[in-house]
Amino acid sequence: MTINKQLPSTRTTELDSICFKTEVIPVIEIVRLEDAVPLASALVEGGISVLEITLRTDCALAAIKRMRDALPGASIGAGTVLTPAQYRQAEQAGVDFVVTPGATDLLYRHGVESPVPMLPGVATVSELMTGWQYGYRRFKFFPAEASGGVKALKAFGAPFPGVRFCPTGGINIENAAEYLALPNVMCVGGSWLTPKSLIDAEDWDGIRDLARQAAERFHR
Repeated sequence: MTINKQLPSTRTTELDSICFKTEVIPVIEIVRLEDAVPLASALVEGGISVLEITLRTDCALAAIKRMRDALPGASIGAGTVLTPAQYRQAEQAGVDFVVTPGATDLLYRHGVESPVPMLPGVATVSELMTGWQYGYRRFKFFPAEASGGVKALKAFGAPFPGVRFCPTGGINIENAAEYLALPNVMCVGGSWLTPKSLIDAEDWDGIRDLARQAAERFHR
């Protein structure tokens, strides 16, 4: 494998400016397009202004565009990006950042060239070292709880002192604080802020309350 170009340091700075704006990034799946704006608005009003919309549904990209237009002050990202083609679609939708569950050489190479910063997913030291070779210093740690959780992130700290993580997968209101206390954790990702039951019921007040509780509880 030959690596001709590395990620510009400005991409790391851009990710920092996004991830350090919040302690919790809600991982959101939009099934009904009409839910996009009221859901995002409720989260922002509750104090959570960085949102990850997963590309798991047919309306995800349209939802991102609607959120982008309605909430210009929020940072909107695309999650579950699996291919460079999806990465390009996310760019065209106007995202501020891209999140992947894992990473391939093709994704890393596209991310190096892209104006939109990528938070690549890793679960092991070997995967982390691959991203490191491409110049990446910010990663999603996924699936966090299944991959060793807090103990694993503590172990990553010594050999990779300049790396920071957003752990996702098994994170909830009960264990988020333990992750956020680690010096190499920027923020955490989780779906507990947007439970399906509240979305189905269009209970935007309930989601606003969950966002407010998280913003107040985990404020650093």
